[in-house]
Amino acid sequence: MTLGDVGRVCLFSAISGTITLDGKPVANARLVRTGDRDGPKVDETVTDANGHFAFPAMYERTLTKFLPQEFVASQQIIVHHKDQQYEMWSAVKRQPEENVESRGKLLVVKCELNAEQNLIMVNGSPIHSLCSWDVEPDPKTDWEKEGFFDN
Repeated sequence: MTLGDVGRVCLFSAISGTITLDGKPVANARLVRTGDRDGPKVDETVTDANGHFAFPAMYERTLTKFLPQEFVASQQIIVHHKDQQYEMWSAVKRQPEENVESRGKLLVVKCELNAEQNLIMVNGSPIHSLCSWDVEPDPKTDWEKEGFFDN
């Protein structure tokens, strides 16, 4: 850790990928990303002609990192395309390190806007998403096996 890393926590890991609609790349869609732990931080990007997008990691500095409390940050990405809004990603991040949403790997997603919203648990954090990525979900708990979270 360098002096510049003191008190730094990752609200949202770097994320990149491709957005499609009915299997076709979505060009010029506006993505709005929000990370919120101690007040919202928002940034935006636009997909290219191939539906590709990329966001850098989103960090904030806090002294509370050193207090005995749980880290919790909400995450959201909304896609705006042709007067429609799609909630592409909605999650609760429970660890301050980068790439916990993908168990240490780079977070590279494929998102189909007409897909069903999926819920997966990764490192004890719930992620609702229209996307797929290279991650092994947490084993299901007994209450999940009983359908407690079924839509």
